[in-house]
Amino acid sequence: MNEFELIKKYFSKLAISSKSSLSLNDDVFFNKPNKLVISIDTYVEGNHFVNFKNPDLVIKKIIRSSISDLICKGVKPKYYFLSGSGNSKVFTKNNLTKISKSLYQEQKKYNIKLGGGDTIYSNKLSFTITSIGFSNKIVTRNKSKFNDDIYVTGNLGDSFIGLLILNNKIKLNKKLSNYFINHYYKPDIKLSLTDNFSNFATSSIDISDGLISDLEKLINKQNISYQLFFDKIPISKNLNLILKLKNLLKKKVISNGDDYQILFTSNTKNRNLIKKISHMKKIKITRIGKILNTKHKSSIIDRKGHQIKINNSGYIHVFD
Repeated sequence: MNEFELIKKYFSKLAISSKSSLSLNDDVFFNKPNKLVISIDTYVEGNHFVNFKNPDLVIKKIIRSSISDLICKGVKPKYYFLSGSGNSKVFTKNNLTKISKSLYQEQKKYNIKLGGGDTIYSNKLSFTITSIGFSNKIVTRNKSKFNDDIYVTGNLGDSFIGLLILNNKIKLNKKLSNYFINHYYKPDIKLSLTDNFSNFATSSIDISDGLISDLEKLINKQNISYQLFFDKIPISKNLNLILKLKNLLKKKVISNGDDYQILFTSNTKNRNLIKKISHMKKIKITRIGKILNTKHKSSIIDRKGHQIKINNSGYIHVFD
């Protein structure tokens, strides 16, 4: 049983009477009368981050990936609550000082404030973040329209290469290693895109589990399909270099998750507006596909129209 089957079977019925819960099918809880937007995420060592050798970087990754849930809805985060479980081996004075310093830096960078939290003793290291923002409206999942364009911010795949380096599965020089590891620990989330995002985005999600996996979540309850333009899926110059140096395939690195870029759909009439916003805010925004009706099977095609098969669509939690 995977995480979505588990939610559907055991918890969905509990949220039927709460419109704010969005049928447990989105990244956030949205209570419109109170303009309240909440997300919650749990991070476990060995699963969501490799280890705790760099606590200052781990905490940055956790904070950014958590507030990304609000940002991809067009909401600026305001407060966060942090809970942690661990023991004296990980919560040393040195590590706690580094964590505190990183939290201060993230608060300053994203204009967020610590609201509270909890700490417990455990031999298993984990963190839970609750992020809170306020907004009159949000961009939800499952509101894409037929013929909408599909967009993504930034580049994909850099974080995955960083993970491979940390797991000693690929060797690169120091400069390149630092570049990819930096993208793994410090995803470049697009806070400024929240301004008027709901004016042009019809549906949105952040890419946490992988491009294909998250796109399928984005439209999972709609009677539509998608077509992605493989050659348009954006990767960095450094990743393009690595693909050539290491003889790797682009299709194997673009849908592994941890990118925390915004994946969204928009009406075709907004193309010039999105180009203008991209230029004005200096945010890379790439049109990578379109929404189709169910007469067409979801597909990924190259520039010649040939179908590309991506075996690894993304990460999913499975409970045996």
